Amino acid sequence: MAKDIDLLVKNAKTYNEPGSQVFKDANTIKKVFAQRKIELEHTEPIKSSIRIRNRRVIHGDRLSSITMALQYGSESDEDGSVHYDEGESEAESIHSNMDMSNPIFQMYEAVRGGRNSQGQLIAEPFFQLPSRKDYPDYYQQINQPLSLQQIRDKMKNNEYESVEQMDSDLNLMFENAKRCNVPHSHIYKRALKLQHVLQLKRKELLRREDEDGDSMLSSTLSDGGSIKRKSHKKNTKKNRMKALYLAVTEARELGSGRRLCDLFMVKPSKKDYPDYYKIILEPMDLRTIDHNIRADRYHNEDAMVEDMKLMFRNARHFNEEGSQVYNDANTLEKVLKEKKRELGPAPDDDDIIAPKLKISIGISPKKSKYLTPLQQKLNELYEAVKNYTDKRGRRLSTIFLRLPSRAELPDYYVAIKRPIDMERVKSHMLANKYQDVDALVEDLVMMFNNACTYNEPESLIYKDALVLHKVLLETRRDLEGGDDAHVPDVPRLIQDLIRSLFVSVLGHQDDEGRCYSDSLAEISAEDPAHPERPPLNFEIIRANVDKGRYKRLDVFQDHMYEVLEKARRMHRTDSEIFEDAVELQQFFIRIRDELCKNGEILLTPALSYTSKHLHSDVEKEKKEKLPKEFEEDKQKREEEKKEKSEESSGGTWQGGLQRTYSQDCSFQDRMYHVGDYVYVEPAEPNLQPHIVCIERLWQDDTGEKWLYGCWFYRPNETFHLATRKFLEKEVFKSDYYNKVPVSKILGKCVVMFVKEYFKLSPENFRPEDVFVCESRYSAKTKSFKKIKMWTMPLSSVKFVPRDVPLPVVRVASMFAPKPETEKPSEPAEDNKNLTSIIDKEKEDVPVEVTNGEPGCQYYEQLSYNDMWLKVGDCVYIRSHGLVRHRVGRIEKMWVRDGAAYFFGPIFIYPEETEHEPTKMFYKKEVFLSNLEESCPMTCITGKCAVSSFKDYLSCRPTEVPEEDVLLCESRYIESEKQMKKFKGLKRFSFSAKVVEDEIYYFRKLIVPQKEPSPLLDKKIEELEAKFADMTDEELEDLGDDDGEGSDAQGMPQMQTPLSSDMDMMQYTPTQSTPKSIKGLSKKEGAKRKINMSGYILFSSEMRAVIKAQHPDFSFGELSRLVGTEWRNLESAKKAEYEERAAKVAEQQERERAAQQQNSPRAGTPVGALMGVVPPPTPMGMLSHSMTPMAGNPSQTRWIHLTVLRVQKSIFGGIILNFNHSFMHLGMFSSTSLKHCFLRFSICQNQRNSSFLSGLIFSRAVRHCLCF
Repeated sequence: MAKDIDLLVKNAKTYNEPGSQVFKDANTIKKVFAQRKIELEHTEPIKSSIRIRNRRVIHGDRLSSITMALQYGSESDEDGSVHYDEGESEAESIHSNMDMSNPIFQMYEAVRGGRNSQGQLIAEPFFQLPSRKDYPDYYQQINQPLSLQQIRDKMKNNEYESVEQMDSDLNLMFENAKRCNVPHSHIYKRALKLQHVLQLKRKELLRREDEDGDSMLSSTLSDGGSIKRKSHKKNTKKNRMKALYLAVTEARELGSGRRLCDLFMVKPSKKDYPDYYKIILEPMDLRTIDHNIRADRYHNEDAMVEDMKLMFRNARHFNEEGSQVYNDANTLEKVLKEKKRELGPAPDDDDIIAPKLKISIGISPKKSKYLTPLQQKLNELYEAVKNYTDKRGRRLSTIFLRLPSRAELPDYYVAIKRPIDMERVKSHMLANKYQDVDALVEDLVMMFNNACTYNEPESLIYKDALVLHKVLLETRRDLEGGDDAHVPDVPRLIQDLIRSLFVSVLGHQDDEGRCYSDSLAEISAEDPAHPERPPLNFEIIRANVDKGRYKRLDVFQDHMYEVLEKARRMHRTDSEIFEDAVELQQFFIRIRDELCKNGEILLTPALSYTSKHLHSDVEKEKKEKLPKEFEEDKQKREEEKKEKSEESSGGTWQGGLQRTYSQDCSFQDRMYHVGDYVYVEPAEPNLQPHIVCIERLWQDDTGEKWLYGCWFYRPNETFHLATRKFLEKEVFKSDYYNKVPVSKILGKCVVMFVKEYFKLSPENFRPEDVFVCESRYSAKTKSFKKIKMWTMPLSSVKFVPRDVPLPVVRVASMFAPKPETEKPSEPAEDNKNLTSIIDKEKEDVPVEVTNGEPGCQYYEQLSYNDMWLKVGDCVYIRSHGLVRHRVGRIEKMWVRDGAAYFFGPIFIYPEETEHEPTKMFYKKEVFLSNLEESCPMTCITGKCAVSSFKDYLSCRPTEVPEEDVLLCESRYIESEKQMKKFKGLKRFSFSAKVVEDEIYYFRKLIVPQKEPSPLLDKKIEELEAKFADMTDEELEDLGDDDGEGSDAQGMPQMQTPLSSDMDMMQYTPTQSTPKSIKGLSKKEGAKRKINMSGYILFSSEMRAVIKAQHPDFSFGELSRLVGTEWRNLESAKKAEYEERAAKVAEQQERERAAQQQNSPRAGTPVGALMGVVPPPTPMGMLSHSMTPMAGNPSQTRWIHLTVLRVQKSIFGGIILNFNHSFMHLGMFSSTSLKHCFLRFSICQNQRNSSFLSGLIFSRAVRHCLCF
């Protein structure tokens, strides 16, 4: 290093003169280096970085003047040179007064030391303020000039009290630069880059503040305990994150020993997998996570885990299900969860801080009583489900609070793989295990699915599960507002993109502020080469853009190119219009690619035309036109030469006058020189004087003085369109040259080139006599061309810099219509055309198909009924008997005998499939069926789009409304009644003539939500109708455990063996009476409808058979076997039972109607009214002639006890049914004969099911005693 320093000093002293500033600086550098070297050699080695920093502070005062001289030079320098060149040197100069860990200094250093890819300092133009002498206008526009040197001085004087003040000054400096520079200048771009650097540094400081607390406050704590505490906290967090990272990276496949993390270490190559970065918007890999851990960029463990989960989600989203990467992602995520569970919960900051420090700082160990927004949503969702009650006030969630016992229902845990109840859900909420609302919804939906899977469709718990499922989804929708609001408005975004592109192109300016589009405004809307085309120019395109007539970017591009190509075709290659058209088209391509991000935002056929194609087309046009233009120029020169020869010969013939040329001449006491601009008397009165540049001066034999020069035209002397704009005081160099007597000179003026006009000013000239020239004008072609080189003769006028540069102002032509003049109203037809959509020009594209039917012409693209269709399009098909039209995909199109047909698969909606009511579907989801049909095109009602799951989340076709975009990720197999996910929809390749769709890609993937099955509401209505006529007491027995189980267990169980004939008798529903005197008094004589079902019939028949086979089984065990047999029953058998149940229900309705017409007389048996005449039983005969067992015959009574249905609704339980049974309970006294028909329903005994039979008989006895 010493040798290099010596060489550096030697080179500087050799090249620069002694006494120069560089020579002095070289000597100073050598002295400083030698002194520092001696200090290091004679100082003991120090290991602590803190002690090294402190030693630098001690020597800071001694070296501050030297380092300041090296870095900044003299403060009085006005040459605008940079005073420092390395960020480290400035840090050393300031650290004596400012701590380098101070966030104020860090923010300043981040801006000052930022470098570009070439290693250059970005902030170099901001070190010093611009010179007042060179840029006086800067100080007139900027009220508060500010540079980095001034900010550095304020920082040295400790004038910044907070980070906000530093941030405000830096932003003020950047805004000053952006205000005084054009957007495409280098300083403007550097200001934008530095503002971005400042924002990143600001976020980093805020994140550190969140990690370590208030940085300014913590810096004032000087005791070592706080430093140890902070470092211990950081190390504890980092060690846990490293342990999780190592668990993932060291996981290996069993058997092969393959490392599972190899494919996750780095992101895929953009070159090999370009589509990955179109689908995955937030890529993540293990190397990035490792870097973030080492750089302390994770403020907690959860942030690192979220990045891990993001990486796994990306892998599953991009790769196919079942692939190696997909499976590895699942395995590694399990490893991560297991390792996190092994480490236990992350320690809070309060757990790390020592107890004494807790008390001194005053941090409370209690958790905050305020809930986060996520916790509030989770609580609202949970409470809505838990507290929901039906119209009767019954809380439906009671049965879902706790799972059943394994001892009571072991088969439940065999059938249900993932049991869960609301208490477990609540515990997960308290432990903050739900990262989003969808996780909670997933658990609750699984709970309801378990209930519906285990219970029969006719049970009350099945109905309650469906109702709560619906309540859950409606509440979630209300909390999150649905998913429609998150889908970007693609048509509006396309309109905005086209409008931005059009405005940028029309506003494109050169360095002098001239819009390139101004010259093209003169082009006629009609194309002489193609008179059949509709008129088109920029004004017509502007009207189309304002009306929103462009739905495709390529259509807009075609119109812009048509105008620009017409301008090039109608003008010479050296004309201003030709050059402006080329420049505008190049600018159009550049801005188009920036807005579309080369297809990452908008994938369109318009991107296929690039700058290379434009360069090729322009070169081709020049090759065709240059020979013709060369001949025209040659002919023009010959004509001019002939005119000059005729003029000279004519002059000689007139008298043989001799000319004496000179460089100057005097007239009326004023001298005129070659190169001066003069006013010449106009040929006609009431006209402005002509402006002529003197190129030659002479005097003839008669003594008369003449001048010869070029005429300059004012705008009103040229032929141009009224829409053209001009600079103030602008004139044009013409192609007209002539001589005029000096005696017609009226005075002097000045014409300046546009590049000098705004900065310089001629001496001794009035402002009204100073003109600016930017273009030349050709009277023959009536065209303008921008002047590149100013070739006029040198003038004797002296120019001085202006105090304030003139602003570039363009004014309208004198022929432009005044604002007061009203434009004629457009015809109605034109207005109608402006509102219609401009479609891409298309043509029918025939295609050859192998094995095609004879007489059929197949097409790849075809127009039918003003609708353009191509292979791969999806269409709505008119369907009879369906609420919604079906969707079909066109895979073949053909025309035969003048009629058009198509062939392709059919997509069906969820309501057309067989599924459980609890199944959820995406909104607008369809399923690919196995049905493929050939349909006439007359049945097509419109177009739509069916996207795969990945495409639905990431992009949209631009011409399809959002309501017609459907989602398909599964195939429905009719034979298996199942939905199976597939890899993706079929893709089609097209020929060049087919116009492909434009695809807009979202900047962020949307998150579609699922909605309930369309069968859910229908099923709930059916079950509600079934239970609608039940009394409150009966519903309580069906749905709640009313506490009588303990009483029933104490009652004696009266079980009577039943005859097989009684067990197998035909089931007929009967009326029931209330179960208590209170209910009887309220609804005396009330009768309700019994909803018959196939399952009830099956149970009444099957129970006796099962009981005969298993006489020792309890009531609950028999009921479970009945339910199992019903589930395993074939669909055809179930249908037979349903038909029989329907017939019984019809019979019941007829009997009920007859009963209502003939009201029963007192003493008539209820069984006779119902049409039920029980056959005799082994226990006796239901007859009045029956011999009583004992007592008074008039007091002998038989009680007909019928138990229709007992429903045991243990969580996930099953419907149980009793058969008809007639039991002799005994005799008792009464004043009148009574036939007692009892119906009992028992529900929800979660403790024991063996006592149900005794419970029924005990209740029967109590009711009989009441009679």
